[in-house]
Amino acid sequence: MNRSASLDIEALKMMQEQYTLSAQPSGLPSPDLTAIHPVGIYGWRKRCLYFFVLLLVVIMIVNLALTIWILKVMSFTIDGMGSLKVSGDGVRLEGVAEFLLPLYAREIGSREDSALLLHSDRNVTLNARDHRGLLTGQLTVGPQAVEVHTQRFEVWSHDTRRLLFSAEDDEVQIGTEKLRVTGVEGAVFQHSVETPHIRAEPSHDLRLESPTRTLTMEAPRGVEISADAGDLRATCRKDLQLESTEGEIFLNAHVIRLGSLPIGTTAAAHGSTVPKQTVYELCACPNGRLYLSPAELESTCQATSNVCLWS
Repeated sequence: MNRSASLDIEALKMMQEQYTLSAQPSGLPSPDLTAIHPVGIYGWRKRCLYFFVLLLVVIMIVNLALTIWILKVMSFTIDGMGSLKVSGDGVRLEGVAEFLLPLYAREIGSREDSALLLHSDRNVTLNARDHRGLLTGQLTVGPQAVEVHTQRFEVWSHDTRRLLFSAEDDEVQIGTEKLRVTGVEGAVFQHSVETPHIRAEPSHDLRLESPTRTLTMEAPRGVEISADAGDLRATCRKDLQLESTEGEIFLNAHVIRLGSLPIGTTAAAHGSTVPKQTVYELCACPNGRLYLSPAELESTCQATSNVCLWS
């Protein structure tokens, strides 16, 4: 019985080997049916894979924690970040902001109940550019001065929208009703000044002075100089000229005094004792110089005209 069973098993093995040989191409070695190849990652590769997966999980947890911390510290909300609110009208910033790079904005304004403060350790510069990026205007507030580089500078009143001050290359216009100069030295003008009215403050003197040059006042319809509550003085180092080309010079006063006029003498008076004279006659030379001559029954201007020779 056992012998027959073993013969059957051997016959089956032979049939299986023949079938395998017939199925495989000729010239190739027959595979070992008894060898088993395991599928998967084993050994040190498996340990490295688990380590990298664990490291990746730790990094993800740390990143998530840092993101939540940054959102908490910076106060990120749906409307913006902390004091910075983003809306359809623009960006609203409450508090103090520091900009390390240039700021580009169409309009910068403050709240109605507070002022807008721009602070810098060196200077504050505002630039205006055209569509090509060229600089058209610049305002610089520095530690020493405020500089404006533009074609025309204007200052308007807030209430009436009236032009108060404008400056350009060839003209400076002041549109106020009154220009007040409060300096001790007054106002200094290098060239001509055109104005319809110049007056001093009440109880103060008005002085028009040219220390080293000539002071000239001209007007197409005349120049009026009046001092209602004080004296009017005109002093100069050399000559004072009052000239009228077509009219006359009219002096209207209760008393007209001409001081320091020379006194003319006659040739007969030299070397003789002349009594003290108390009344004199006012004479004029051909060139307009005035002098005094002793008054007598008749005019003595011709006799004392020697003063005109030295004028």
